Amino acid sequence: MNDRLLQQIRQLPPLPESAMQIEAVYQNPNSTFNDMVKILEKDPLLTADILKAANSPLYGFSREINAISQAVGLFGMGTVRGFALASIVKKSFPLDLSSYGITNAEFAELSKKQHALVTSWYIKKDPKLLGTLSAAAFLVEIGKVLISQYLIEEKLQEKFRDSLKELQNVEAAEMEVAGVNTPEVSATIFTHWKFEEKLVETIKNCMDPENASDEIKKAAQSLHVVRVAVPINGVVTEASIEEAKALVTKYGLDMESFEKAIENILA
Repeated sequence: MNDRLLQQIRQLPPLPESAMQIEAVYQNPNSTFNDMVKILEKDPLLTADILKAANSPLYGFSREINAISQAVGLFGMGTVRGFALASIVKKSFPLDLSSYGITNAEFAELSKKQHALVTSWYIKKDPKLLGTLSAAAFLVEIGKVLISQYLIEEKLQEKFRDSLKELQNVEAAEMEVAGVNTPEVSATIFTHWKFEEKLVETIKNCMDPENASDEIKKAAQSLHVVRVAVPINGVVTEASIEEAKALVTKYGLDMESFEKAIENILA
């Protein structure tokens, strides 16, 4: 990673105490449903953000979710932890994704759709795996914020857009112009913030899951699939679905539940 980006990461302010408390509760095997609810209810603004996210039509609930306890009951501690960390982390950065030709609203939609897809895919199939994937799906793209900032400061936006047009691959264009890709930057950010190793390693290896350890390989594979299915503009297409399905087959993941998950976020 180039020195400029490393310096940007090292200068990031520490996360608020609420993030550390959420992580401590989630990582403690003796914590209960009520422990998570109590921590979240201490922060009314965070509670409001979580409920807004949980009530997105992407999740398909027919009745409004109007309490944190209800959200934790429906989604589980791992998924609500993902909602909370996404809200906290994204408020820690000034967002300008213009280098990628997308608006901040489109960037938010990208994260929401990736998260909704992985949640629908695994909420019944493998809730334990979803505990890692939920936060990873929300946070994996955050590296784009610092890469975009770097491209703007170094006046490399036009070069990046030309590279993106020529290569038709976001990570390849990032590597060519900035020398890093989004998962690498995101993983370095969360290492700096001392997030759990499984989450960091899942993000770090999502471009090449075969290099991941057996413990997080399935999570890295699944995150790779989700990022292919929901590309940078947040628009799921027949082409992106077919490419994602090819990866599902390659990795030996459950195709039936993936297809149902795709149907759910497109409904």
